[in-house]
Amino acid sequence: MELIEQLVARAKASKQRIVLPEGTEERTLKAANQLLTDGVADLIILGNPEKIAELAKEWGLGNIDKATIIDPENHPKQEEYAQLLCELRKKKGMTIEQARELVKNPLYLGCLIIKSGDADGQLAGAQNTTGDVLRPALQIIKTTPGITCVSGAMLLLTIAPECGDKGVLVMGDVAVTPVPDANQLAQIAVCTARTAKAVAGLEPRVAMLSFSSHGSAKHEDVDKVVEALHLAKEMDPEMLIDGELQADAALVPSVGQSKAPGSPVAGKANVLIAPRLEVGNIGYKLVERLGHAKAIGPILQGIARPVNDLSRGCSIEDIYRMVAITANQAIAAKELEK
Repeated sequence: MELIEQLVARAKASKQRIVLPEGTEERTLKAANQLLTDGVADLIILGNPEKIAELAKEWGLGNIDKATIIDPENHPKQEEYAQLLCELRKKKGMTIEQARELVKNPLYLGCLIIKSGDADGQLAGAQNTTGDVLRPALQIIKTTPGITCVSGAMLLLTIAPECGDKGVLVMGDVAVTPVPDANQLAQIAVCTARTAKAVAGLEPRVAMLSFSSHGSAKHEDVDKVVEALHLAKEMDPEMLIDGELQADAALVPSVGQSKAPGSPVAGKANVLIAPRLEVGNIGYKLVERLGHAKAIGPILQGIARPVNDLSRGCSIEDIYRMVAITANQAIAAKELEK
């Protein structure tokens, strides 16, 4: 079974409540209709109910009425959520009047629905910027315990079956933190390993990437990666991780044996941690375009409940897949808390 099919099957088997704040956006509604038809998730769509019904009729979306549709301007829990937001942000000086206005913003409302326990995750970004999607998530849902750094992982389905797990790899950070310090880089490694397990079903073998392998070059950037490795091991002593490793030493067994003999990860890594955002972002796009890999994401990580961000150029298929991924993250987050 292909990985995407596995993700959808897992989501169907343990249905999660996923919020779609951009409820009148065409691709979002069309993806929602297919998700509801297939029974992938219980969807909460935010937007004017009359407008959503009108668009659903216009586009022939017969299953939208299976979703819970909430009007941000008028719903029974409006005051409850405003009080919750005011309480969460009172140290920042928020007044109840300001909170009552903000809860009408679908991106804030979606995060409040999650915070109150009425939903399990959120997906947005077809109409909104990454900053607009992340801001309420960080203010309301906040980060996972022990994590202060939000990052983005990319699922890479490559045509190189000898790499990763039959060509499947996960790479981070590709989306959020431009120049992580050693502590942030360690957190990115731990979170990306968790994403690899939760989303791709991998047993993570994590490579901390650099232009050096086990001391072959000396530079402060290499020192940061080595420090991050030690911190990551302290955060998760059970995680299989090694570094610093060059990309070929991480992926090719013969090169790994030559450059890092005895390493438990070299030559067989399935999780790649870039030393900084520009490396991760450029790297995955080169693999996608020159290597014809399928890149799925970014999958945001480090938030206590999954809130994912779409590209504004996303397709209906992208939204469908990302809802399934968000559901899988929600399942994993609940298991982590047990």
